[in-house]
Amino acid sequence: MNKKTGKILVIDDDKDILLTSRVVLKPEFELIKTENDPFKIPLILRETDFDVVLLDMNFSTGKTKGKEGIYWLKEIFKINPEQNVIMITAYAEINLAIESMKIGAVDFIIKPWDNEKLIATVSSAVKLSHSKKKVQQLKEKQENLKNEIEKSYEQMIGISEAIQKVQSDIEKIAKTDANILILGENGTGKELVARAIHRHSLRSEQIFVNVDLGALPESLFESELFGHTKGAFTDAKSERSGKFEIASGGSIFLDEIGNISPFMQTKLLSVLENREIVKLGSNKVVPVDIRLISATNMPIKEMAEKDEFRKDLLYRINTVEIVLPPLRERVEDIPLLVDFFQKQYQKKYKKPDLKLDKEALKKFKRYDWPGNIRELKHIVERAVIMCDSNTIKPEDISLHFEGSNTAKKDSFNIDEIEREAIRKAIQKHKGNLSNAARELGMGRTTLYRKMNKYGI
Repeated sequence: MNKKTGKILVIDDDKDILLTSRVVLKPEFELIKTENDPFKIPLILRETDFDVVLLDMNFSTGKTKGKEGIYWLKEIFKINPEQNVIMITAYAEINLAIESMKIGAVDFIIKPWDNEKLIATVSSAVKLSHSKKKVQQLKEKQENLKNEIEKSYEQMIGISEAIQKVQSDIEKIAKTDANILILGENGTGKELVARAIHRHSLRSEQIFVNVDLGALPESLFESELFGHTKGAFTDAKSERSGKFEIASGGSIFLDEIGNISPFMQTKLLSVLENREIVKLGSNKVVPVDIRLISATNMPIKEMAEKDEFRKDLLYRINTVEIVLPPLRERVEDIPLLVDFFQKQYQKKYKKPDLKLDKEALKKFKRYDWPGNIRELKHIVERAVIMCDSNTIKPEDISLHFEGSNTAKKDSFNIDEIEREAIRKAIQKHKGNLSNAARELGMGRTTLYRKMNKYGI
């Protein structure tokens, strides 16, 4: 037995018409709602997303000019320009019914109607409604895909034992639908790993949606992730799908999940538990089918122990955990990474004959790389640009902190001094941020914020 679909709203001041329409349409469609007061239309349409509205041409006793029907038709389109409306009209009002179709009504039905004709007319309108929604979702997915395709993502490069383990873990978990949590410092390649998981998953032909939670204000959290209806807030001029709905069928990557507020954590947990979203301004539940991949550079387990991150949300997002090593722990990969980025930028800046001096490579290997691969990439690009000869020499490489584990000796820049102090304290206490914060004389929250600021 096929599941009934289609939500229908019938608006008419004749109670017999409302009763008849309910009796005729209820066996055929998912939901039939009837209303005899047109002034309730705005509230009803904001509470429920109807596929079709059947609207009478007249509501005041003794009036048959159809002006009220035209007025309320226009009001419906102000609320939802894409709403499918069928006008209910008497034979004498056919000209007005045709006028209403010019305004945007999809059809009209003449009363007294033939029941089969009514069902056929409403069924066609429901199919049209579903088609419109699919087209809108496809447009939103195509826009998201276009943005993703235009970006450039490097392959995972490395021969170190640490990076080989990461690649092995990806192969093991990619074919499952398990929730993945990727941990690692800024610039270690967390998004690259997330994309590799998606690329090798059973959802690889579907969409991958990337959401930077760290850059998302709390005021926009629900709208961006779950979507909104028209009029849900001041600037909501049209209905919009959220990232979860767009990602349905594919994978969603929630980057910097450790940065979100308790309010955002609660909202996110509810969606992940039920795999359902409700758009802002709506009561309609929309199921979503997503593969969840999350990432953070924060000490999220320590935060959970201190009640700064919900334990139940942490359990939900890390069925499997991948820890990315910092670049300073995979020095043997630096020559490969430098070569990869150098070739990339030689092509971009039209310097095909550029070579790398052996002493320059040693300088790359001696450096501590607090900004990890992201910092390495930027410094290689700068070296390619600034090199005046056919060979990149040590003097062409401008590092933030010269030498290993030491800041520029002649630097009096407060940010550089503070960044180096934080990095040294974390290194001294072997990653224990509570002890590092205590030695630095600051709270853990302040330390987390400064780590984000300096890319540590």
